[in-house]
Amino acid sequence: MLQRVQTIYLLIALVITGVLPFVFPLWTTSDEKDFFFMFDIKYVTAFGLSTTLSLLSIISYKKRQNQFVIGRLNIILNLILLGLFVYRSLNLSGETVTVSEKGIGMFLPIVAIVFLVLANKAIKKDEDLVKSVDRLR
Repeated sequence: MLQRVQTIYLLIALVITGVLPFVFPLWTTSDEKDFFFMFDIKYVTAFGLSTTLSLLSIISYKKRQNQFVIGRLNIILNLILLGLFVYRSLNLSGETVTVSEKGIGMFLPIVAIVFLVLANKAIKKDEDLVKSVDRLR
């Protein structure tokens, strides 16, 4: 059923990882050019996989256990992406030649993780409800 609350959370996570990286830059270079994620293959792959996993999780709404596992994989992928951002920002910290200001795009994986955790909580709640109803039969 697509009208469940976890579907809304997963749609929000899909928008965060699929649309917002095109809007918000990861950082701004010293010559006032915005650096978006599509200039580096690591970020393109990670954001693309995260978006695909969110979509796959939405589509597999009949199999709650698979949906839960896909959500966990997506959380791990977003943690890896966040680790890449932290590593990159620590290597390029301060006023170096190439980077002068970090952008809000670096926080997108954190927001996506929050919504994925909320979706997994709702999926777990649905699974527990179905199990409790099966015990009554």
